[in-house]
Amino acid sequence: MRIGELARRTGISARMLRYYEEQGLITPQRGDNGYRDYDETLVERAEKIRCFLDASIPMRVIAAMLDRIEHAHNMDPETTSQLRAMLVRERDRLAGRIDSFERNKAALTDLIHTLDGEEAQTTTQA
Repeated sequence: MRIGELARRTGISARMLRYYEEQGLITPQRGDNGYRDYDETLVERAEKIRCFLDASIPMRVIAAMLDRIEHAHNMDPETTSQLRAMLVRERDRLAGRIDSFERNKAALTDLIHTLDGEEAQTTTQA
């Protein structure tokens, strides 16, 4: 399939798909005419990449994860251990960011409530 079809099917822009290709995350075949031909398997791979990026996982980690996930049946115990350690680090990093976001959200909510209280007092005094 052409890049436009892959973009339509995944909801990922053609520009972003080209970026994935530049980063070595997806590799289309090249036709005799030089056009990229995206294999059906790249639909799922591109969607995984987008999900990982949405979760703020760095591109370098995504590349390592995808290769290892897709070849999990051929991984030796040391590689499995390394992948697990990397995933634990990324999970813990994300958990820290989530905690920070939760604290920021709570602070904003408190401020909103404070402002709502002041607004209500101003309205009743007028």
